[in-house]
Amino acid sequence: MRVIAKILFILLFITGVSGNTMAIAKGPGDQEIQALITALDAEIAELEFLNGELANAERLEYEVLVYRRDERSFRLLEQFDTLVAALGDLPGNSKPEQETMTQLAVLGEGIGEEILKRIKNIKQRIIESRAQLEPLSGGALVAAQAHIQGLESIRIKYYEALVNHLRSRNTLGLSSESIRDKLVPNLYVFAEALAGQIEVTDAALNEVTARAERNPGDADINAALIELDTRHRVNLGRLEAIIAVMDGLGLDSSDYQTVMLQQSSNISISFFSPKAIAAVLKDSWLAFKAAWKENAPDLFFKIFLFFAVIFVFKLLSGFVKRIVRTATERSSLDMSELLKDMLVSTTGGAVMVLGIFMALAQVGISLGPMLAGLGVAGFIIGFALQDTLGNFAAGTMILIYRPFDVDDFVEVTGASGLVRKMNLVSTTITTFDNQTLVVPNSKIWGDVIKNITAQKERRVDLEFGIGYDDDVELAERVLNEIVMRHEKVLEHPEPQIKLHTLGDSSVNFIVRPWTKTEDYWTVYWDLMREVKLRFDREGISIPFPQRDVHLYQEATAKKDGVSSGSE
Repeated sequence: MRVIAKILFILLFITGVSGNTMAIAKGPGDQEIQALITALDAEIAELEFLNGELANAERLEYEVLVYRRDERSFRLLEQFDTLVAALGDLPGNSKPEQETMTQLAVLGEGIGEEILKRIKNIKQRIIESRAQLEPLSGGALVAAQAHIQGLESIRIKYYEALVNHLRSRNTLGLSSESIRDKLVPNLYVFAEALAGQIEVTDAALNEVTARAERNPGDADINAALIELDTRHRVNLGRLEAIIAVMDGLGLDSSDYQTVMLQQSSNISISFFSPKAIAAVLKDSWLAFKAAWKENAPDLFFKIFLFFAVIFVFKLLSGFVKRIVRTATERSSLDMSELLKDMLVSTTGGAVMVLGIFMALAQVGISLGPMLAGLGVAGFIIGFALQDTLGNFAAGTMILIYRPFDVDDFVEVTGASGLVRKMNLVSTTITTFDNQTLVVPNSKIWGDVIKNITAQKERRVDLEFGIGYDDDVELAERVLNEIVMRHEKVLEHPEPQIKLHTLGDSSVNFIVRPWTKTEDYWTVYWDLMREVKLRFDREGISIPFPQRDVHLYQEATAKKDGVSSGSE
């Protein structure tokens, strides 16, 4: 195996070391290590070819080949670190193993310094490429920017490779202080530059976003917004990679974790260090204090305007409700009280909703997106609440056709009582024992509606029974006197008092006087009481159900049976 000479040449870092043969100790890890070396040999051939082509390549071709060479170098560095780790994990401490580790130590001695040189070279190439951006435009500018981004990615990869290589140096027993002393300042400068670019880009994004809201159709502003957003996300990704490198070296990256927490929408759990969280809270508090000091007068004025507008529209809502109430009362249209109440409450509510929107506008809340959102939300909610929409439709039909009104006594869908109020969803009914029933309008409209108090006059249906031995004419005369003497019984329509049925236990009269609807129960209870008192005074009985049982003796049959037996 030409391990030392070939790896030194492949990595393009160390020169002037003659080739040797590495002796690998036979043991449990031998197959794995041989496989690693075989893979290195395969990479060697390809990288040797690339190095040969670089000498005669033109500029554009040269950049492409250098990029490929860097990618090959990363793979070989990774294989080198894997080989060192595998050798370090081998059991025992045989002489071949010690010789192999010694040779790898010689091999790795200069790799760190050469990686730093490569990073410095890439940094210079980035500076030169940025200097050439000014005269470019269109596709050429986009291609040049993409090239710079590729160089930045390679630069970060070299930082990551160097951190991994430092672990291999520790395994090989090599000193890393000199490399670390040069690497750490580079990382901090790079991280500071990225953090600054992120914050500057964020400020520019806020400004361009505000312009885009004012001029949504401006193509240049929208293009700038896309460009800034892309740059912002790319820089956040780079800073995240550098933070990982710094954490691998055990460096303090809390300042940059703070930037990530403040700026990134893709937060990693690794950013939540105590220092970073404390820094975010401190920055937030300072920003709040500064904003409060600067905007407190305007904020208080906006809050005052908000409540002032709400108060004014509340007064206006009450005024509009009174106007609508007066208009409905004086209208020649025959409106139900329910419809009047609905119009009054709806107009008052509409004025208040308008007032809330205007109050929100005073504190800087845009009404356009809010109304659009309400429209979408209304469609979704309406689709989800189809039964409620059915109640709306039923409520509208009830208001139009007016089957009942406020204070009407109704029997609907098994519920009975006085109608107290109604909205487009439900009707509230109060029973005579003071229970409140809320009935959905769809159930009322879809069933029989019995309005007992809809008419001004109502017939009181009574039935009285007398005994079969009582005087029918006397009973009829008494019933007529009682009915005609009651002051709330109407003369027209004329009351009906008729002998109705001959029952099992009584002779039954029907008594059907007419009265005003509101006097129904008064007449009902008065007549029932007076009939009982007069019947008692006149000696007319009110029979209860009874049955006569007749017993017949069968003595003759028994006697005949006895005579026959004696004979």
